[in-house]
Amino acid sequence: MNTHHRVTFLILVALAGLNMPAADSKPNVIVIFADDLGYGDVGCFYNESPFKTPNLDRMAAEGAMMTSFYVPTPYCAPSRATLLTGRYPFRHGLVRNPAPDVGLSNFGLDSSEVTIAELLKEQGYATAAFGKWHLGHKKPWLPRTQGFDEYVGILYSNDMFPVQMIRNEEVIEYPVIQSNLSQRYTDLTIDFIKRHKEQPLFVYLPHAMPHKPLAASDDFFTPETPDDLYADTIAELDHEVGRLLQALKRLQLDRKTLVVFLSDNGPWFGGSSGGLRGMKARTWEGGLRVPMIARMPGVIPAGIVNDTPSGSIDILPTICNLTGVKQPADRKIDGRDLMPSLKSAKKRDSRPIFGMTGDKLATIRQGQWKLHVRSPGPDLFSWMTPEQKAAYQDPRGPDGVTIVAQFEQAQVNQHPGLETDGRPPAMMLFDLETDRGESNNVAAQKPEVVKRLKTIFDQTVKEFPKFPSAPVDYLFAEPKKGERRTLMRLIGGELRYDRVPKPQRHLLKRP
Repeated sequence: MNTHHRVTFLILVALAGLNMPAADSKPNVIVIFADDLGYGDVGCFYNESPFKTPNLDRMAAEGAMMTSFYVPTPYCAPSRATLLTGRYPFRHGLVRNPAPDVGLSNFGLDSSEVTIAELLKEQGYATAAFGKWHLGHKKPWLPRTQGFDEYVGILYSNDMFPVQMIRNEEVIEYPVIQSNLSQRYTDLTIDFIKRHKEQPLFVYLPHAMPHKPLAASDDFFTPETPDDLYADTIAELDHEVGRLLQALKRLQLDRKTLVVFLSDNGPWFGGSSGGLRGMKARTWEGGLRVPMIARMPGVIPAGIVNDTPSGSIDILPTICNLTGVKQPADRKIDGRDLMPSLKSAKKRDSRPIFGMTGDKLATIRQGQWKLHVRSPGPDLFSWMTPEQKAAYQDPRGPDGVTIVAQFEQAQVNQHPGLETDGRPPAMMLFDLETDRGESNNVAAQKPEVVKRLKTIFDQTVKEFPKFPSAPVDYLFAEPKKGERRTLMRLIGGELRYDRVPKPQRHLLKRP
C-alpha cells in the first residue's frame, strides 16, 4: 500500500469510527428491585409515610418518579420475570412462585425467554445479579442461564427452607445471617462496578428487604424499640441505595448510569400501602401499585413527577432504547419506552395496564379507570379473631437455626393498607383520579366504561395459552382435604432439595 492509499485508508477508518459508539460511551444500567416494599414505605410517595427515606427522596428529587406504576402480579416470581423480559406473565409463562419447601421446584423462567441481561451481554456489557432470584432454583433456571456473568444471592424468598447463599451454581453459605443482606448485596454491586468500570455494565440488584423475615444490621437495628423492625429495615435499605449512588459519583460514573428503583409488589404486614387499599397477594392498588424512581443526571431532568399509568413491562424497552439495543423481534414485548415520561410531567396517551393472579387475568386499568373483573378476595387472615392474630406463629418465621433473623417480626394484625370487610364482588369499577383508595364502586353509574374495559379484557384473555402443570417434589404424605401442606424444613449446604431433618422423617411418604 503506497503512502497516498495508506493515508486515505486511515482517514476512512477514523470516519467509520465516528459512527460507532465506543464501549466507554455506552450507558450503564442498575436496576434496584426491593422485595415487598409498599407504595407508602417511601417518603416522597406518601406524605404521611411512617418511615424516613432521605436517600430515596433525594434520588427522586434528582430524577423522576412515576406515581401510577404497576407490577403485573401482587407477588414475587411472575413480577420478577416481567421486569426482566418486558412481557406479562401470561406470555413468559411463569405465573406462580417456586417454593422448595412445598415441593414447587420443577419450573422457572423458560430458557427461550430473552432477558435484559442477555440483550446487553450480546452488546459487550458485563452483567451481574446480586440478591433474590426466584425464577427457578434448579440448574436449568439459574441466573447464568439467563445472561448474567455473575450471581450471588438466595435463589428464592428469604423465608423458604433452606435459606442458603449461592455463588453462580454453588452453595457458599448455610445458614445465612440475614441481618447483613442489604449491606452485602450493595458491597457486591459496588465491587462489580469497580472491576468493570472500563466497560459498560448492567447490574440487577434485587434486595431481600423488606420481605419477611425482616432483618437489619447492628448500625440500624434498634432493640430498645422492638416494635419498629420494619422501620429499621427501611432505614438500612434507604442507606444502601444512598451508598451505591455515592459510589457512582466517586467513580465518576453517575452521569452515565441509569439507576432505576422499584418494588416487586405491595407490602406485607408492618409496611404501608400509602393510603391505598389492600396489600401484597391482593389485586387492590396496594398490591399492584409500587414506587418507581429513575435517575440519570444529564439525561433525566431533576424533579419530574409523572402520573401516567405505566409498569414494569416498560423497563426492558426503556433500557433497550437508552442503550441502542434492539428489542427481540420474534415475540410480543408488552412495554414501551418510558423515557418521554421520565423527562416530562406531561401525561401520555392511555393504554391498558393489566393485573393478574395465578394464571388468570384479574384487573385492567386504562386512564383514570380501574376495573376488577375478578374479586380481589377477602383481606389476608380476616377470618381470625384479634386474639388469634396476636397469637399467630409464622411457620416460616425466624427459628435461630436455619432462618436466622431478629425474632421481633411484624405481626398479622399490622395491616399495611385500607382494609375491606367481607369478600368484595367482581366487576367493581373505580375512578382512581378521585378515589385512589378504591372505596366508591361506580360500576352501576358507568356501565359504558365497564363494557369498554371488559371488551379489552376479554380480547386479552383470548391470548392466554394453556399453562402446563409441573411435577411436584413434595416428599411428605399429602394432607387431608382442607389442610395445608406441612413445610419441609429442608437442610441446605448443597444445591439440592431432598434432605429432610430427622424430626420430620416420620412424615415422609411410605413406599
